[in-house]
Formats: sequence, structure tokens, C-alpha cells
Amino acid sequence: MTALVHAPGAPCWFELASDDQPAVEAFYCALFGWTVERTPMPDASAYTIFKLNGLDVAGTYSLVPGALPGPDGNTASHWGVYFRAADCDVVAARAVALGGQMIAAPFELMEHVRMAVCADPEGVVFSLAQQRAHPGVDAIGVDNAVCWAELATRDIARAEAYYQRLFGWRMQAHPHAPTGYRVFVDEQRMLGGLLQMQPDWGDLPPHWSIYVQVPDVDLYVERALALGGQLAFAPFDATGVARIARLNDPTGAGFYVIHFVGEAGR
Repeated sequence: MTALVHAPGAPCWFELASDDQPAVEAFYCALFGWTVERTPMPDASAYTIFKLNGLDVAGTYSLVPGALPGPDGNTASHWGVYFRAADCDVVAARAVALGGQMIAAPFELMEHVRMAVCADPEGVVFSLAQQRAHPGVDAIGVDNAVCWAELATRDIARAEAYYQRLFGWRMQAHPHAPTGYRVFVDEQRMLGGLLQMQPDWGDLPPHWSIYVQVPDVDLYVERALALGGQLAFAPFDATGVARIARLNDPTGAGFYVIHFVGEAGR
């Protein structure tokens, strides 16, 4: 089977850092029908790859003391987003030169990937992946797989300028999204978006989030709650685009579920 090819700058891997790895493995497998493949790590822990119908969709690992911060700057359980870099060292250096921070300098993760962890000028953490043996996600934009990565930012103009210069993104407005919402695209599809945070978001820090595509948002919310998850934002309709809800898994890591209306959200 041919691996999905990710363009430079595209979200290519989604990873859950968890303080209860067995619990989240059980939760996501029951919620989305994922299966697990565990790989022993040098520190005697195991890295788990979540699979959907045999295709890689995400990963998870156990948080340890001194763990890297999550997308909101803390070390609690969190989902993180990796962006493909043709040359991890070059892109990591550019991330800093443009006003970001280096959280973890480029390093080789066994034979799988050369990676780095950075933060943008607002302090939002993201990762870079120069793919080696592991090509990244094989399933994206189908039911029960991640379909979208989104940055919630306090300054959308600054964020757009930063990431566009960092990754060379092509940016456009979304015809059905709120005014000001920005979408980054490649030659094949929309990849994700930038969302301006509003004052009523309170003191929630800027952050990257993932969206998992599902056939029925309300059903999946009900299922997630029964499995020990929590409801962060109740299901709502984004007119002409999708029905959306935000959930927290049993360890508090947040993610969205989304059902698109026709082809409007693609």
C-alpha cells in the first residue's frame, strides 16, 4: 500500500502525550474503533501507534517528569501536531529567527523521524518532522481519523505571517467560516485553519487543536461521555459547514469531533 505523501508544511502526525497511557488507549479505541500497535522505546516505555483499518492515524506515549510542554504550555495530557519539514534543522532555525522558540533542538528518534519541538511567538508549541522510516499518518480526512488542525490565536495576523513565512503556506479565506478565519492549503486540499480567539474565551492560552471526522457528532459525544470523557463545548452547527463539539478524554486532553455538511468543509 502506498503511503500518504505529506507536502512540506502540512500536518503529518498527531500525537497524544498522556499521564495514563492505558486509559487513553482504551478510550480512543472504544470511541473511534482504533487498534493499537506498541513499539518498545529505549527508556523501557512503549510508543503506541493508533491504527484505523490497518492505517496509521495517530500516536501516544506516556508523560514523564520533565516532559515537553503541551500546546497550551503545560505538561498535562495533550494532543500535539507535527508539521512536515524537508530539512528539520533548517526549518527549526527559521522558527527561531522569525520570533519563535526552540523547545527541543532537532534530534533523531531512532530510525523513525528527525524531529524538533518549537513554539511560535505566542508560545504555542508545535513539532517538526523530517520523515525517515515512518512517513506520518496514512489516513486523514475520513471518518474516525483526524481531518483538520486548527490554531486558536490571540493575534491572527501575526500568526498567519509567522507560519506563512515558516512553512510557505498558501493562505485563503474559508467561504463558510466566520469572517477572518484563515485556511492553509496545498495543491490537493485544505489542511487546517487559523481562528481568532475572542474576549469571551477568557484566559485560555492560544493552542493547536485536532478535529476528528465522525459520521454523527451527537452520537459520538454520547459515546465519549459514557467512556469517561468530558464535554468541553456542546454540539453546535457551523452554518453551511459542519456540526462540531469539543471533548476532553479521561485525562483531560482536548479534541474536536466534526461532521461536515456535504462537501462544504472540505
